[in-house]
This record gives sequence, C-alpha cells and structure tokens, in this order.
Amino acid sequence: MTDEELQQLVASNARTIQAMLEQQETTRLRYEEQMDEFRQGMLRLARVEEGLINMMVSIDEDRPTVLRRLASIENKVDRILAKDNGIG
Repeated sequence: MTDEELQQLVASNARTIQAMLEQQETTRLRYEEQMDEFRQGMLRLARVEEGLINMMVSIDEDRPTVLRRLASIENKVDRILAKDNGIG
C-alpha cells in the first residue's frame, strides 16, 4: 500500500467516523425530544387522572353514590319485610 493510498484510507475512515458520530448525535437528540414528548404526555395524563379523581370525590361527597343509595333502599325493604313478618 502506497503512502498516498494509506492517507486516502485514513481520510476515508475519518470521514466515516465523523459521519457515524453525527448520526449518533442526531439519534441522541431525537431520543431526547421523544422522551420530552413522552414526559409531557404522562404529565397531561396525570392531570387528567387527578381531575377525574377529584370529580369522583366531589360527586361522592355531594350526592350519595348509587351503591350507598341501593344499600339504603335494601335496608328499608328489609325493615318493611321484617315488620310485615312480625305482624303476620
């Protein structure tokens, strides 16, 4: 291999390495952008979930839930049945 061929090979390798480093940096930046978008999405989801939880707590505090209302009705029916059985 001549001196000139060796220099060309070294230059070619240097260009290849530089291109690989640039591609790696581009990939890293793209990954960071995607992670930022993911984090922002997760924060938005957390805020939505928090809002839903607050809404459910508010509904639960303001009005009886369906299950509590059904339990109340069931207790009343049980009392009426017990009363009717005691009379009969």
